[in-house]
Amino acid sequence: MFAIVRTGGKQYRVAAGDKIVVEKLAGEAGDKVTLDDVLLAGENGDLKDTAKLTVAAEIIAQAKGEKVIVFKKRRRHNYRRKNGHRQNHTILKIVSIGA
Repeated sequence: MFAIVRTGGKQYRVAAGDKIVVEKLAGEAGDKVTLDDVLLAGENGDLKDTAKLTVAAEIIAQAKGEKVIVFKKRRRHNYRRKNGHRQNHTILKIVSIGA
């Protein structure tokens, strides 16, 4: 069975046993999380009702993403700014999909 869930403004296709990287969620490693915003669910080509469907997940780790360099420059004005940014992520393991 698979489901499409929305978290952090993005949508993810998940199945039991999958590991996904999402925007930072509150909690520590080992905590259980319930993803309630299920958009679609199905199995073998059949779609299921998503009214009371939830996805149970476990937080594996809280991590940071790769560094993104932000460089600004205005030519002939001696203006240069260099900044770096690392986004916080949560790594989830999908435990089950069900009511």
